[in-house]
Parts: sequence; structure tokens; C-alpha cells
Amino acid sequence: MHRPPTIRADDALEDRDARLAVVLAALLDARNAGRLADPEAAAAGHPDLADELRDLWAAASLAGELSPSLAGDETASWSPSAGPEGAIAPEEPSARQPGGHELLEELGRGGMGVVHRARQVPLNRIVAVKRLLKGASASPEDKARFRAEGEAAARLAHPHIVAVHDVGSSDGQPFLVMEYVEGTTLARRLAAGPLPPAEAAEILAPVCRAIQHAHDRGVLHRDLKPSNILIGRDGRPMVGDFGLAKRIDLDGEGEGGDALTATGAILGTPSYMAPEQAASGRGGIGPPTDVYALGAILYQMLTGRPPFQAASPLDTILLVLEQDPVPPRLLNPKADVDLEMVALKCLQKHPEHRYPTAAALADDLDAYRSGQPVSARSTSFRALASRYLGETPHAVLLENWGDLWMYHSLALVAFYGLTWWLLARGVAARWPYFAIFTVGLGAWAAFFWKLRSRRGPVTFVERQLAHIWGAGVVALNLLLVAEALMGLPVMALAPLLAVTNGTLFLIKAGILSGEFYVHAAILLAMVVPAALCPRFAIPIFALTSAASFFVTGLKYHRRHLRSRRPAR
Repeated sequence: MHRPPTIRADDALEDRDARLAVVLAALLDARNAGRLADPEAAAAGHPDLADELRDLWAAASLAGELSPSLAGDETASWSPSAGPEGAIAPEEPSARQPGGHELLEELGRGGMGVVHRARQVPLNRIVAVKRLLKGASASPEDKARFRAEGEAAARLAHPHIVAVHDVGSSDGQPFLVMEYVEGTTLARRLAAGPLPPAEAAEILAPVCRAIQHAHDRGVLHRDLKPSNILIGRDGRPMVGDFGLAKRIDLDGEGEGGDALTATGAILGTPSYMAPEQAASGRGGIGPPTDVYALGAILYQMLTGRPPFQAASPLDTILLVLEQDPVPPRLLNPKADVDLEMVALKCLQKHPEHRYPTAAALADDLDAYRSGQPVSARSTSFRALASRYLGETPHAVLLENWGDLWMYHSLALVAFYGLTWWLLARGVAARWPYFAIFTVGLGAWAAFFWKLRSRRGPVTFVERQLAHIWGAGVVALNLLLVAEALMGLPVMALAPLLAVTNGTLFLIKAGILSGEFYVHAAILLAMVVPAALCPRFAIPIFALTSAASFFVTGLKYHRRHLRSRRPAR
């Protein structure tokens, strides 16, 4: 009789990977052809691939859209002094008079637009004209975002923001007419190295006031960096390029400005991008996002380099998400300690640990300039408690472990329940217990790790967590060895399990979240009842430890589900 072919697990996994590749390729083809690429629709059509598809789409968007910008990240100076370094071949004569503006020379170009010095013919004045880099081939989304830039900037009138005089269109191509700032950019100033502390504060303070002005009128910049800060010949700093600006209400919630941003897209410049801007699961984007970028600019003013930079945009994003910046004085011993504290406060991973507003940052810079104490050096109990008892940047990794830790809590109950049952039956031989805690726990650990590995790349911090877990298993088996060498009954030292596991939770607290200090304290406290009632030491420890894993796992599993829920 003919038997149907057997489908192996490896074959099923290969089929899943093949389907994932086909769906991702279709999205990329649509994007490259200028059509709308909708990863959420693709995820709805392939629910078993949804999580991996979203992650891969975000990485593909990052590699495809940010890689070119990293090599030439800094926009050339918007002035004749830019020199040949920023010069690019002139355009065709037929395209050099958009809307009655005579284009005189190219000043610079960024990821979306090109800027020319131009003469506004009717008024005979020099202005800056910005047009789309792709010209007639620009996508409707690019044109809409370009118009949104003009609308956002037109809402602002501040002495330290480049003014937008007009928004027009010529031959179907939009253009912006802006104030011409003759001078250079902060990026070119920093190319020569760090700035003196007093000069850094003097330049950045009015920039912060300008950004606060934008926030007060419902505009987030989202792409603050040295190349977008112009410095006129009179030394006045000016904020320009609102190409990635987002409109918000005065409570900091979006007004729909993200309609021009496809799901999974990552917009901004990696070295100056806040964690919540680089990864959707890190919280909403708001004024603290611009505060982070201002801190990154201050960091570069003090050190001559941005806080995070790597060989590729994706590697830079990973540094932004997982690492803390090197203290500026380690890179530049001449960096001022007060400004170092100001910069590091801006660069906190959690928005609530930064300055609440750009104005508060400006106040600290003004206090520094006048010789007054800066608030960034505050060591109040509330500030210290928030810093040391809150989550670390690595805590987000637990979203990959939430349901696995709930499974682990059940496994602990099973393993220790079996141990207690053996003790209740009077089993005095040691080998069954060694079997449970070597073969049994080892097999569960291998299965657990296989489940985790299927969810994507394993990070360095997760490997640290695996080593902590392994240390706990080793300690457990060494207790059995110690009992044998000391001639004690099996599991006589069971109360010490609470000590070893409480210590492991203390280590987790330092890596992940101060919440684990609470679990560690509870586990350590269980030594007392376990020692007073040794007969019940095993269930006391098992239930307490399992509860710690289950509660934590449930919390991060729910957070993971919320982060994957499509925005309405």
C-alpha cells in the first residue's frame, strides 16, 4: 500500500522560511517600484509569519533607506563657503527657474531634498530654494512629506529657526522658498574637533529655545543633528530641515502625522536617534525624542564624535538600543563635567529620565553659562530611586522571554514537585535527585533555548541570562554533592536553594530591572520559614520561585502583545 510522504519538522521550517522570503521580496519590490508597501496587510494574510515579517521589514527598511545616508550623513553647508566638497554637477538650464526663482548654485543636499542659493526675481532678494532630490520621479509619499515639511516650518516664527517664505509648485514639482543663511553648519565646525565648553553651551541654548518654540506649536523635528544647525556669519545658530517633522497636539499625542510613515519604517539619523524612534516597542515619540537628539549634539560638541557610531546603520541602531554612551571625559579629558552630566541626562534610554522639555535643557545650559549649578547633577532620592530601581535598556529583551518564563514556572513546579514526592516516599538514594537536576533540568534548558532561538537572533545580554540560569543549576547540583560529602540526608540543605536563587535574581536586577530586587528579597526571606520547617523547604522554595518567574513573564508577555497590536 502506498504511504503518503512524511513531512519532517526541518522541511516545514524550510517551507516557512521560503514563504517568509517570498512575502518580504514582494514588499521590497513594491517599495522599489514606488508603490505602497503594506507590511500590516501582508502580516494579516500570513498570521504565522507576522512577528518575523514586521522585524525583517523594519531591518530591510533601515538597510535600504539609511545606508546611503550614513556615508554622506552630514548635509553640505548652505552657503557659498561650502566649497567643492559639497558641490554637485549643475542641473539642466530648463529646470533652473522654479516659480520665478533663478537658481544660482547648489548649496547642499540631504536624504530627500537639494538646496540652492537663488534669486527671487520679483523682489530681487537672495533666498534658499529647496526641491525634491528625485525631481519628477519622486513618489507621491515623498511629495506629501515634502509639502508637510513646508507646512510644519511655516507654522514657526522664531529668530533661531530658518524661516519659510513660500511653498510652491513648478511643473508638478513642489519647492520651498526659505531664508538664506550665509555661513556654515555646526557639522563643519565640529569636523575640526570638539568645541570649548562655553561656546558649546552658547550655541546650543538658543537652539533648545527654538525647538521648544516648535514643540509649543505642535511640531516635533525628529531629525536634529549638526548638519541641520546652520551658523550665520554673525554666529547666530539656526535650526533648519523639518523634512521629518511630525505634528502633535499640546499633550504630546500624534495628530495623524505618521500617516506618511509606513509601518515598520525607521526615520531619522541613527547616531542622533532616540531609542523610541529607532524601535516602536520602546514607547511613543514626543518632545523627549528631540531632547535626546539635542543631547547627542552636545555630546559631539564635547567629544568631536556622536555618542554612537558603527560600521553600518543597523549596527548603530543596536548600539542606541542596547548600550550606554561612553562618558565624554573618557574621550576628551578637557570636557566639562557639568556639560557631561547635561549630555548624559539627555541620552537616557527612558524618556522620563531625560529633561522633560527642551526649555528645561536650555535652562540648565543658561545656568552653566552664568556659573550656577545645573539640575543634571541632582542626586535627590527620587532621582536615584528612579534610576536604580527602574528598568534598564535591556529589559525590553524580556518581551521575547515572557511566555517562556511562564512555561518555566510550570516546569519548576513539576521538577520540585517530583523531588518533594520522592522525599515524602522516603527515597534516600541520591541518584534520582541528581537525575532530576542534571538530565531533567538540562533537557528542559535545551528545549527552552531552542524555543527562544526560533524567535530571532539571540543577543549578548540573553546569553548572559542563560549563563545565570546555568549557574543556578550548577549550584543546585553542588548542594547535592556537599550533602554527600558531609554525610547529610538528601536535600538537607534545601533551605539554601532560596539563597542561591535570590542571589541570581539580584544579578538579574542589575542587568534588567530593579523589579527583580523585590523578587530577590522575597526569595532570600524564604530561608527563614524553610529552615524552621525543613520538611516543607522544597514546596516553599518552588512556589516562591515559580511565582516570581510567572508574574514577570506575564508582565512582559502582555507588553509584547501590546507592542504587536497594529495602531488604529
